[in-house]
Parts: sequence; structure tokens; C-alpha cells
Amino acid sequence: MQKKRIMVDMSATLLHHGHVRLLKQAARLGGVVVALTTDDEVEKTKGYKPELDFAARKEILESIRYVDEVVPCPWLIDDEFLQRHNCDLLLHGDDNSNHIPPEKLVILPRTQGISSSSIRERVLNSLIALNLNNKPNNSSDVIARLLIETIKKEFRLE
Repeated sequence: MQKKRIMVDMSATLLHHGHVRLLKQAARLGGVVVALTTDDEVEKTKGYKPELDFAARKEILESIRYVDEVVPCPWLIDDEFLQRHNCDLLLHGDDNSNHIPPEKLVILPRTQGISSSSIRERVLNSLIALNLNNKPNNSSDVIARLLIETIKKEFRLE
């Protein structure tokens, strides 16, 4: 009997342990095909260019032992996309918005306390601490804080 092919779609703009846990669970069900959102789709949907481009994200994912294949994908995938890549199921976190028949969909809870957005926010907060906390308040601090708040809004981190 042939091993099932399990598709996991993700952007993985900043890969973290929640992604790895999802891939590990997918590997328990069969061979894992990652449908990786293209750079243009991330920019169009999320409004920014990924920190790592598609080639870098693909290389990282291909180095994970749970991943057998990585294919480019649009933001949303459908049953036709699963069929084109000979996949039996789509495994996704509980934020799924793909239009997949229920019998081909496996939904898992997201890993609590981690997301690419939360990593971005921690990086920004670290930059604030590194550059501002040990300096006396002055107009450049105000400008820096304003820029950081603007960045947070742009990346929807608030």
C-alpha cells in the first residue's frame, strides 16, 4: 500500500517551533509536501515582503527531516491543487481558510504563544531595549519610538 501524501500549507516567513511541530504531526500521517506561499502572494495578502525570500524558506524547509517536498503555492489552495500534487489530505492549523472538502482536511490546534508576528514584535522590542533604554530621553528617542510604532502598525503587530 502506498504511503499517503500529506500537504501542509504555510508561509514560514519566520520559521519557528510551531511550524516544526505541525510538520512532525503531518509526517506521522504520511509523506509531507509543503505548499509554500510565494513571495508575491505574501506581499499581496499580508502587505509586506517576507524577511526570507521563497528560495531561502524552501531551502530551510527541505532541510527538515519531516519534509519530503516543497512546492510553490498561492495564498489559498483548493482541492484541485491537492490533486495536482497527488496529495490525499491537507493538514492545517485551526486558522484554516482554504476551501478543501472536510474529508480531506485535518485541523490541528496552533502552538500557543508563538507566531511569526510575535517573533517580529519581540525583535522590535529588543531593538527598543538595545537602542533606547540606556540613553536619556531626547527628541531622537521620541522619533525612534514613533518609527517603531509605525512599523508595528504596518506589520499588524499591535
